[in-house]
Amino acid sequence: MNLLRVFVISDSVGETGELVAKAAVSQYLNPDQNVSLKRFPYIDSIDQVKDIIHMAADQRAFVVYTLVSNKLRDFIVNETGRLHVTSVDLMGPLLDALRVELNAEPLEEAGLVRKLDDDYFKKVEAIEFAVKYDDGRDPRGILMADIVLVGISRTSKTPLSQYLAHKRLKVANVPLVPEVDPPDELYKVDPAKCFGLVISPEKLNHIRKERLIALGLNDDANYAKIQRIHEEIIHFNKVVEKIQCEVIDVTNRAVEETANLIMSKLK
Repeated sequence: MNLLRVFVISDSVGETGELVAKAAVSQYLNPDQNVSLKRFPYIDSIDQVKDIIHMAADQRAFVVYTLVSNKLRDFIVNETGRLHVTSVDLMGPLLDALRVELNAEPLEEAGLVRKLDDDYFKKVEAIEFAVKYDDGRDPRGILMADIVLVGISRTSKTPLSQYLAHKRLKVANVPLVPEVDPPDELYKVDPAKCFGLVISPEKLNHIRKERLIALGLNDDANYAKIQRIHEEIIHFNKVVEKIQCEVIDVTNRAVEETANLIMSKLK
């Protein structure tokens, strides 16, 4: 039975090279063909590459490589040519084409795709966290959060939570109303990561009236009355004083501005 040996050389984990090699080899499989595929990950030196190529020459192996370093790729071309080892560069031609198209030099830094993937999944995780623990739905999220936002209704807690989530920060927000005691977890959280959001009564009065109108309701409901708003703010002040957390006035601040202020204070 014939044995095809394939060596995959990579400066990262080698998944890309292995998948491409398997896809290509699968087009030639037959009952008399056996395949041995060996991955060599995290290769970053000429000495490592040289050892692998000499091993490939001894075992009559086919070499596939995904390396961002131009120096390593050039060495493989020269060394495999000298030892008559068949090799295929999966990364070089694309990097060369992009160099011309973008008129720029590649970073030649290994593992950037994985770093981008990690960053993406951290962002998704933070967004899902913000949704799950929005508006005090589950107080357990308070102690797991990177940031806890506290405020009365319509102080931009939810949009602020989502904005911060896109910065890969896990945010829980807790609404405060006089008739409902805050969850116990709120008094156990580190005050340094808790932020109270306050707004002027006049501004909030206008916002709540607009909200009621948008919902097709009467704008003179108790929710939008200035007296009710003052009561809620008094309750808010009592809670944040007990928590001993920082209070941010969001009256004339955009969500982005408030988020940047919070992030700067965290740092």
